[in-house]
Amino acid sequence: MPFSRPTLSDLRSRVAADITSGLPTADGLLRFSNVSILGKALAGLDHLNYGYLDWIAKQGVPYTASGEFLQAWAALKNVYQKDASQASMVVTLPASARAIIDEGTQIVRGDSATFTTQATVTAGSGGSIAVTVTADIAGSAGNTPVDSLMTLGASIPGVQSSGAVTAVITDGFDQETEDSLFARMLAAYQSTPNGGSQNDYVAWALAVPGVTRAWCSPNSFGTGTVVVYVMFDGANSANQGFPQGTNGVSANDNRVTSGNLASGDQLAVANSIFVEQPVTAMTYVCSPLANPIPFTLTGLTGASTATRAAIALAIAEVLTEQGAPLTDGSAVDLSDVGSAISAIAGTKGFVITSPVANIPNTLGHLPTLGPVMYA
Repeated sequence: MPFSRPTLSDLRSRVAADITSGLPTADGLLRFSNVSILGKALAGLDHLNYGYLDWIAKQGVPYTASGEFLQAWAALKNVYQKDASQASMVVTLPASARAIIDEGTQIVRGDSATFTTQATVTAGSGGSIAVTVTADIAGSAGNTPVDSLMTLGASIPGVQSSGAVTAVITDGFDQETEDSLFARMLAAYQSTPNGGSQNDYVAWALAVPGVTRAWCSPNSFGTGTVVVYVMFDGANSANQGFPQGTNGVSANDNRVTSGNLASGDQLAVANSIFVEQPVTAMTYVCSPLANPIPFTLTGLTGASTATRAAIALAIAEVLTEQGAPLTDGSAVDLSDVGSAISAIAGTKGFVITSPVANIPNTLGHLPTLGPVMYA
C-alpha cells in the first residue's frame, strides 16, 4: 500500500507525546515552555523533510516528474522540449531606385516590438523595397499579420520610414509546455519504435515546433506513399489551427518535382520527418480540409451571450479531441458533446436536434465547429 505522509498536526502530536514521556515529573507542554517551542520547531522541520522526500519520489519516475527531471526522463526516449522559434516575414517600404537597406537594420512594429533585416537589399525601379525580417523575440509574440504597419528604427536615405508586412514566411512558436512534453514522452514510453509504423510518423510530426496534432494515413496517395496530416492549433489559431502552406513532400526527397514540393508549415514538417523515415517511403505532409459541423439546440433560446460562447467552446473542444482526418471507424460521439454542454451552468433541459447521430471521421477532412443555432 502507498506510504501515508504524516501531517504537520500529526508530527506535532508525536513530538508532544515524546516530550511528555521524557519529562514525567514536569509539564513540558506549557504555552511558553522552551521544550514545547523546540518541539514544534522540530515537528515543522520534520514536515519539510517529508515534503522533500515526497518530491524526490515523484521525480524518480517519468509519470510524476516535472521540470528538468521531466526533460531528463523524456530525453531517455529521444523526446526533447521544443524551443521557441522566431517569426519571419517580408516588409515592403516605399523607396527610390538604388536605395539600400543594410543587413541588421532594425524595423519596429506599432507596439514597439523590433525586427531585424536578414540581408542587404537594393531597391529597384518599382518605387518600393522588400526586405526579409526576423523577430528579435522568440515565440508567438513576434507573429505579425499581413498589412501591419512597420517603421524603420532609423532613417535611411531614399527610403520612407513607414511600410507594411506584405508576406509571412514563418510564424513564431512559443516554447513547448510541460503538459505537451509529458504527453509526447508518455507516448514514446508506451509506443516502441517500429522502424516507420504509423505511430512513428505521428511522433516525428509532433516533434516539430508548432505541431499540436498529427495523423498518419499509409498508401493514401498510392503504393509506397505515406500521408501525414498536421495541425498548428496554437501558432495558427487565427486560421483555426490549419497549417499555412502547400501540401507536398520534402525538398530533400530526390523524387520531388515542382508539382509536389511542399511549402510553408508543411515543408518544415516534411523536412523534419525526411531524416527519420524509411528511405523508400514518399511522405506527403498535408493540411486537413475543414469540415464545419452545424449544431442545433432546443430549450436554450433564452441563453445569454456568455453561455452561448461557453457552449461553442465546449463543442469545439470535443471536436478537437475526437476529430481526425482518417477513415478508421472513429467518430465524434454526440453523447460526449452533450456531456460537455451539460457541464455548463444554465444549460439544463437542452436537446441536440442536429446532428442526430455520431459524426464519423472521413479521410482528409477534419470536423470543425459550424454555426450553432438555437431553436
